[in-house]
Amino acid sequence: MSSLLFDEPGPRARRRIRIATVVGTLAAVALAALAVRQFAANGQLGYERWQPYTTWPMWRYLLNGLGATALAAVVAAALSMGLGLLLALGRLSERRWVRGPAAAYVEVVRTIPALLLVYVVLFALPRYGLDLPLFWKLVVPLTVSNAAAFAEIFRAGILSVERGQREAGLAVGLTVGQTMRMILLPQAARRVLPSIVSQSVGLLKDTSLGFVVSYAELLYSGKVLATYNGLLIQTYIVVALVYLVVNASLSKLARVLDARTT
Repeated sequence: MSSLLFDEPGPRARRRIRIATVVGTLAAVALAALAVRQFAANGQLGYERWQPYTTWPMWRYLLNGLGATALAAVVAAALSMGLGLLLALGRLSERRWVRGPAAAYVEVVRTIPALLLVYVVLFALPRYGLDLPLFWKLVVPLTVSNAAAFAEIFRAGILSVERGQREAGLAVGLTVGQTMRMILLPQAARRVLPSIVSQSVGLLKDTSLGFVVSYAELLYSGKVLATYNGLLIQTYIVVALVYLVVNASLSKLARVLDARTT
């Protein structure tokens, strides 16, 4: 249901997208080839520099970091979805005093980088006596940031449901709240599920900001490991590959869900 948030491209736009994709792919391949050549010239492709990553202790340490990343992502996703749904319902409310603050939150927070929110939680809040545990120093700013995006996804899904569905619910005696809960939300949830998964992929990548607060997620674990073994390039390539596999899998899930709901 990707058309909920933007218009479908026309023939010319699709042609430009294909050309841009081909050019971008060729450029990426050329850069990758150049990088491999430079690595080989500087001895970075030797087996002895990659051998440590064929051992279980190395992977166990990185997988622990991946587990911490997944935990932060799941908790932040659950909280931001809940808050995002409340914001979406607030923006659709007929009461101005509810609609105004919800709209202001979404519009303002969407313009603020998640990194800045991390700095606020890390440096500003402790000055006022609110020093959160390490885990929440990452989860809270991610929740605040992503709630605005989820709010727009849910709002678009609710608005995409045919107007007659709401009118039919009200006509059979349901209240506005019952109509929303029993008729509109279930249909909207199915329609926006692919978009929710796609946003969750972005949230998972944002957990790398745990690097700033020294939360032991995957990227921070890679930094510690590279400091310990001195294999900077090899370590960050392995970490990048782990991110690639996880995010590509979630993106594939989003495409499958999109195909099933269209």
